Amino acid sequence: MKTEKVSELTTNRLSVYLRCLNELAVSGTETISSQALADQFNLNSAQIRKDLAYFGEFGVRGVGYYVEDLRRHLMNILGLTEKRKVVIVGLGNLGLALANYQGFNQDSFEVVGLFDDDPAKIGVKTRIGVTIQSTKHLSEAIRRDKVEIVILAVPAIAAERVLEEVTEAGVRAVLNFAPVHLNPRPGVKVKTVDLTISLESLSYFLANPGTDAVSVDYRDFLGREAGANGAAR
Repeated sequence: MKTEKVSELTTNRLSVYLRCLNELAVSGTETISSQALADQFNLNSAQIRKDLAYFGEFGVRGVGYYVEDLRRHLMNILGLTEKRKVVIVGLGNLGLALANYQGFNQDSFEVVGLFDDDPAKIGVKTRIGVTIQSTKHLSEAIRRDKVEIVILAVPAIAAERVLEEVTEAGVRAVLNFAPVHLNPRPGVKVKTVDLTISLESLSYFLANPGTDAVSVDYRDFLGREAGANGAAR
């Protein structure tokens, strides 16, 4: 692996490549070139080669990439070879929807705790079979269960306080759905999903009919970085 720092855009794109490789594996594809991968999934072949080169040499001349081998390498690079324990704090409509999302309890992530401070919700069992607990037990549960990721779906006014609490309990990775900028401690990573910004972006498109209609999905991670040959799409 190169000693220079790998950007977050690069690691985001690795997730996109892994998703594509998963589809190829399901279809029975055994080998694929970077160009064929780019053509099939509307990616950029030069960017694929550049991104993978940060982590080693995975291609075979005249063959391309062995799909299963590259999947395994990417899962290892992304830390997906073991389950990451997750808790969700805040069980309003959004928090409940996240709690019942079956994708969390497959492969590399497992929801092991749900927490809220509403007495009417405490003790309720969700569809995934996890019982909502009082936030009074949040720090204790994080330490006991060795939780690595916390999802915040709390009101904005409470987000900073909850972040401080879970950080104090040892969590270093937080996915934040609260509409507020958070200030994590050094060594703690916070990724914020701001639904309001996304909706306002769509509102701008509706208010400006002449705007190019570009589909916004996970391929936004393919952003144009210096050194990429051509557009990412």
